[in-house]
Amino acid sequence: MNQKEEVCQHKMLVTRDVLEVIQGKWRIPIIVALTFGNKRFGELQRDIVDISPKMLSQELKVLETNKIIKRKLYDSMPVTVEYSLTPLGLSMKKLLDEILDWGVHFRKEIIGK
Repeated sequence: MNQKEEVCQHKMLVTRDVLEVIQGKWRIPIIVALTFGNKRFGELQRDIVDISPKMLSQELKVLETNKIIKRKLYDSMPVTVEYSLTPLGLSMKKLLDEILDWGVHFRKEIIGK
């Protein structure tokens, strides 16, 4: 295998790693919502229209497992849970900005809005 093929294979591997973490309809919206600050479950559900509680819970667990978000429990009655971005999640800012910019461009080109 030559160097060009090795570089290509490495880039494909890294790309699959990234897509594994951010793929799906809900993960990027959850991350974007958390860029506006820490949020409780209900706040995230209000921010992300049409997501079911079950799906939100599943996606939060995946993002937590991948160290994109952290979950903090507060000792209160009832127990309060708050979600926030980790340093790794915060490091996605440039990527999120690019995705959002491209999304605006896409909407203008395809949808006309």
